Amino acid sequence: MLTSPSPSSSTGLLAAKFAGLSLPLQVLRSGAGYYIGTQNEEGPVSRESVEYFSTQSQAEHALKQGTWSQREQA
Repeated sequence: MLTSPSPSSSTGLLAAKFAGLSLPLQVLRSGAGYYIGTQNEEGPVSRESVEYFSTQSQAEHALKQGTWSQREQA
């Protein structure tokens, strides 16, 4: 089941669950588009959002408003 995080959620659940890291959610980019995820100094750690967004602005809006779906598995 997919869940939408609360707008106050600010750290990646999958980063914590699978990497043991508490990292802030942010908008990242891959070849598939923009997504909500986490990264550290070594690079991306987790893709937290189910969705890929066409633009950085769309992804930032979804992150700010909490209108994105949390992935359940890495």
